[in-house]
Amino acid sequence: MPDEERDAYLDTVLIGGREPVTIVVRDYDPAWPDRFETLRARIVDALGTRALDVQHIGSTSVPGLAAKPIIDILVTVAQVEAEDDYAPPMYDAGFALRVREPGHRMFRTPERKVHVHVYEPADQAVTDYLDLRDWLRFDDSDRTLYAVTKRDLARREWTDMNAYADAKSAVIAQILARAREWRSYRPSRVLSAIPNRFLHRPVCGWGR
Repeated sequence: MPDEERDAYLDTVLIGGREPVTIVVRDYDPAWPDRFETLRARIVDALGTRALDVQHIGSTSVPGLAAKPIIDILVTVAQVEAEDDYAPPMYDAGFALRVREPGHRMFRTPERKVHVHVYEPADQAVTDYLDLRDWLRFDDSDRTLYAVTKRDLARREWTDMNAYADAKSAVIAQILARAREWRSYRPSRVLSAIPNRFLHRPVCGWGR
């Protein structure tokens, strides 16, 4: 998408508009999974059974991967467009709505250290997020490739976080293609290489 079209689109979906940003990529922090668990409990407490699944996604969910110190969380709900059903409890729990686009909402904390992405379970983005995460947890080469890419991009100046994300898209597409191939045949012996605590699992029995 040309820059002008991308910017015009962002202006329609970003609540509060585009924001200048300095990208900081840090070495993996072993505290990130515990941070997610605290946030997961907060979201589940706020949404109850309206949260069909709550998952840790993004680079902070991959042990050993350098990342921006932002916890990304994936929440699935029955109907994303039924915003009045889940947004007020999220506000009460301290999350502000940042993105509103068809099929997707994104909430964040005031400190901008947590991003909560809301989708419906059948959305392709849900599968892609989890496939990418699980593959990077397993494959050293792509984990290194992704880390090098992010560190290189972090040295540049960006007008908005979305511009930085777009710049990673080509590499992510390559890695995701391998992740999808892996998903199509991954045997139990491959999954056994991933510690149990990091495997995709439903929350409180409500998951897919």
